Amino acid sequence: MRRSRFTLGTVAALSAAILFALGLAACGGDDDSSSSSGGGGGGSGGGGKTIALLLPETKTTRYEEKDRPIFTQKVKELCPDCKVFYQNASQDPNKQQQQAEAAITNGASVLVLDAVDVKSVGPIVQHANQKKIPVIAYDRLIPDQDIAFYVSFDNVKQGRVQAQSLLDKLGSGAKGKSIVMVNGAPTDPSAGDYKKGAHQVFDKSGLKIAKEFDTPDWSPDKAQLQMDQSITSLGKDGFVGVYSANDGMAGGIIAAMKGAGIDPKTKPVTGGDSEAAAIQRILTGEQLSTIYLAIKQQAETSAQLAVDAAHGKMDPSGLAKAKVDNGAKQVPSVLLSPIAVTKDNIQDTVIKDGFLTTDEICTGKYQAACKEAGIE
Repeated sequence: MRRSRFTLGTVAALSAAILFALGLAACGGDDDSSSSSGGGGGGSGGGGKTIALLLPETKTTRYEEKDRPIFTQKVKELCPDCKVFYQNASQDPNKQQQQAEAAITNGASVLVLDAVDVKSVGPIVQHANQKKIPVIAYDRLIPDQDIAFYVSFDNVKQGRVQAQSLLDKLGSGAKGKSIVMVNGAPTDPSAGDYKKGAHQVFDKSGLKIAKEFDTPDWSPDKAQLQMDQSITSLGKDGFVGVYSANDGMAGGIIAAMKGAGIDPKTKPVTGGDSEAAAIQRILTGEQLSTIYLAIKQQAETSAQLAVDAAHGKMDPSGLAKAKVDNGAKQVPSVLLSPIAVTKDNIQDTVIKDGFLTTDEICTGKYQAACKEAGIE
């Protein structure tokens, strides 16, 4: 009889293990999701923990090209036995809800969550808290919820830096003239912060904001349509520059200008995220500036907090030195500083830090512009 009970118990245990493995595979099998094993050596030790990284969308290239691989590599370094359960919601809050539930079901010890819509993720945070799973808000602050940490940038400062770069380029002679503002997604609190910071500069500058848009999904296509409408309404000579909150939208704005027969070199456009395409446009004069965010530092810091939290250690290294009020608590936070990037400091920022390489930037028709800027 004992042998019979032992056999049944063994079968049950094996079945549970197989189901768990199948669950991970099922949730990580499409183009937007994957589950990665840790490897390498590290300081926080092993333990076979699962760390969920839930990112919001793919239209902004940084998430797949930078945040995901940097975060995953750092987890591998810190915790050889840990697994990264990765999902991308493709700008769908319902999909993100399902992905978070799958992560919890499949045994995640911590959620690193960059919300598609911060107002809709309350149930995710509440369910995680019920299971005693810490939630780290990544890049976008989640309001009115009990989150463990927040890792992002000083977003209001970023808006000010972006706006100031445009103001500096236009000079004092632009007082009384008009600009267009193309802000980010209204569901993203970071976009609201950038907008707030930009207005702190523009509202006392003497510039007129002739048209202003909030752009759903941070969509370059929608930004292009908004710029088309602005050109139709204001005329080709009815504005002197454009504030764009990120590089993807800047690309759409510049495409609209070209389509209308406007040389973008005559209408400075800001951006953000330091995408390779934006750096190339800056080198050729089509875009004025972008923002360098130390995404490597953001992703690696988040990985450190996540690995520690997965092992029941809440920031033993004291990384989260700031406090941000999210309406529910003073959230321990890591806030990094944004840097404006123009043609003059590409070498000393994105290239020096290894964020982008010369091979990524100085391709084909951009080789001459790179040489002229001293980038070789």
